Amino acid sequence: MFVLRTANLLLVALASAPLFVAAASPDIGPKDFSGQKGWTAIVAAYAPEIRAIDAALEAHSDAAIERTVVFRGVSYQLGHFRGEPIVVFTTGVSVTNAAMTTQMALDYFPIERLVMMGIAGGINPVYQPGDITVPERWYFHDESVYVNPDPNKPGAYVLPDYFDATMRRRADRDASDPFAPAYSNFGFIHPDEVSVIRDGWERPRDVPYFTASPSLVAKARAAVEKTGPILMPSGHPIRVSVGGNGVTGSVFLDNAEYREWLRKVYSAEVTEMESAAVGQVCFVNDVDWIVIRSVSDLAGGQEGKNQENVFDAIASGTGAKLLLGLLEEIAANPPESAEGP
Repeated sequence: MFVLRTANLLLVALASAPLFVAAASPDIGPKDFSGQKGWTAIVAAYAPEIRAIDAALEAHSDAAIERTVVFRGVSYQLGHFRGEPIVVFTTGVSVTNAAMTTQMALDYFPIERLVMMGIAGGINPVYQPGDITVPERWYFHDESVYVNPDPNKPGAYVLPDYFDATMRRRADRDASDPFAPAYSNFGFIHPDEVSVIRDGWERPRDVPYFTASPSLVAKARAAVEKTGPILMPSGHPIRVSVGGNGVTGSVFLDNAEYREWLRKVYSAEVTEMESAAVGQVCFVNDVDWIVIRSVSDLAGGQEGKNQENVFDAIASGTGAKLLLGLLEEIAANPPESAEGP
């Protein structure tokens, strides 16, 4: 989600009432779901997004939420879609909350794939409020080194030795990767990469981006074709695109100059505050994943105060329509196993 308006971990507003809410206790835990498989996690970051998801599921003829359980204060709605088990939960806003709640969910439930839906700020100026994008790759844009200017070289900065060495090591890798960022600094901010460890790796590696599961991306494209035109409440058809890049950071981005820098460095379509973290957790856990983002505003593109709150519910609603189409594709032919990075 793009907006940091509230920082509570739990921002759950249910559109349909659960049958019961279970308090966390030693009697409820991962053992209750042992032997099960094939679960789909349906995820959003904050209240308008989860309301749109709940409303879409409630209106569906073969979907239901049967109960809600609470682990460590986080509510997880359990139910089914076309007979297949689902768990719906709110990550909370920001990278840290998204990583924590997603890892908790993967620890508690037999999740094989995760679909996230929510709003985002536009980076590519072609997008209007309500338009939808499903990026294939997600980058952390604020994993950075902040440094002083070099007093002896106007326009240059004093970089730590480790960072200079890191950038030199990346040069060979980036030359063969068409999706590597076109790194440049934004003033004293010099972009870095997150260091990741997972099973089978002897040591952490710098990872420039996380790639959504190819089979789910293909299903998203099929869903776009089958869903047909998605309309705003006004009746205006929206733009829907699958592919390209999104960027994630723990900042409310409302600056046009920084937005233009993100477009230049990352070829970004949209920006928000959770998706790369969710992608990293799924990558480390070998869980398939994909993120649908509906544009609420052009980041920093307005005159005066940002008005994203005018469109957050509307954008969440358009995103939920594509979400249902994707869930239909998954139910018709679920992926057999998690895919690579």
